[in-house]
Amino acid sequence: MLIVGLGNPGQAYEQNRHNIGFLVIDELIRRCQAVDITKTSFEGMLYRCHSHYFLKPTTFMNLSGRSIAAVKHFYKIDDVIVIHDDLDLLFGALRFKHGGGHGGHNGLKSTDAAISRAYTRVRMGIGKPEHKGDVAAYVLHDFSKDEQPYLSEWISRAADAVELLLHENIETVSSKYAVKKIEIE
Repeated sequence: MLIVGLGNPGQAYEQNRHNIGFLVIDELIRRCQAVDITKTSFEGMLYRCHSHYFLKPTTFMNLSGRSIAAVKHFYKIDDVIVIHDDLDLLFGALRFKHGGGHGGHNGLKSTDAAISRAYTRVRMGIGKPEHKGDVAAYVLHDFSKDEQPYLSEWISRAADAVELLLHENIETVSSKYAVKKIEIE
């Protein structure tokens, strides 16, 4: 199975809302002690643990599908999980879905175009900015000071869910790990 975290490469983006997928992949790599098998042709950082691959595309969000397709086709992988931020869910939400639309998310648009919509999504809610015109700035900013204390637990929960997705169906994982939001105190 190929597990992909969407995000943007580079230190400037590390803690951005748009990079929550990368943060979950980092946790999965740490837990599994995955081996780095990155190749330039993959346009991403690729790690292997047992028969699973963990990918962080380095193409920037809008071209993520290019990296995903390169790895998927090279290793002849059928099953893909994509972990991504979702503006339509409240901060801290964790949802699971197979297929569906991209909802305006450029990383998902690119992925859909490159490999089709037939993949599992781990949707991580980041909430919305007050004004619709502020979306780009919002997703490219770090989590707020109020949100930061909850990140570790949220990332860990998402990683737990992905680990279960490797062996169980999406309904089982959803019933155990889905969250509507995190109550910020």
